Amino acid sequence: MGNRPEPLPTPVTQYGRDGLAAILARPERAVIAVDFDGTLAEIVADPEQARAHPDAVPALAALAPHVASVAVVTGRPAGVAVRYGGFAGVPGLEHLVVLGHYGAERWDAVTGTVHTPDPHPGVAAARAELPGFLEAHGAWRDTWVEEKGQAVAVHTRRAQDPQAAFEALRAPLTDLAAQHGLVIEPGRMVLELRPPGMDKGVALTAYLREVGAESVLYAGDDLGDLPAFGAVEKLRSDGVPGLLVAADTVIEELAERADLLLSGPATVATFLKSLSTHL
Repeated sequence: MGNRPEPLPTPVTQYGRDGLAAILARPERAVIAVDFDGTLAEIVADPEQARAHPDAVPALAALAPHVASVAVVTGRPAGVAVRYGGFAGVPGLEHLVVLGHYGAERWDAVTGTVHTPDPHPGVAAARAELPGFLEAHGAWRDTWVEEKGQAVAVHTRRAQDPQAAFEALRAPLTDLAAQHGLVIEPGRMVLELRPPGMDKGVALTAYLREVGAESVLYAGDDLGDLPAFGAVEKLRSDGVPGLLVAADTVIEELAERADLLLSGPATVATFLKSLSTHL
């Protein structure tokens, strides 16, 4: 006889318990969707140094053969998430999908290619203005600008007071974004200027429809994950079971709406690996 699998944590809500039960009952019709930064990868001061937790990819690879699909839904460019996650060429993840730039980009493991829209002209215009804009606001030395292709992000994590810098720049950057037909996507000490019309909720809903999912698990940790939480809540009201997982979040609203609270990427990986043993 093999070892019995470790018991899974019990979701705190009935919606969550029903979602988990549906995934366990018919895993072949379930989609497992997860954010990258803060969920699969630890939050780090330099976003270019972020990498998936060592246990994350093996956990996804163990889970993927049992379910309809595994998807990584991230604000990062899809190709960057693939590189930093180490997702390409992994046995078990031959059908992994990465929805990057909040769903505007897509990478499919089966082809190894990224499909991306033409860049919004406002992104280049805003990017060109940022050096002078940040200098005028006394924030040039306290911030770090990340080029994201389809978007541009201003990080305040390196500032002497990251939260104060974040709050001071939020309204002015919102105005700058609007001037160029963009929107602001706030995160954990980062303000991203990006094109409107796409978010993780829109991307997740479309993908679930595409694969005919009958249940879904979504795990995230930041403000950008709230639309995905909202999408799962809407699906649940329409009779599609779903489980919402918050990973080490400092976002109070996300924690309050989660069915299951986990303490960070290592615990998320452990949970996903344990889930695979129950399928």
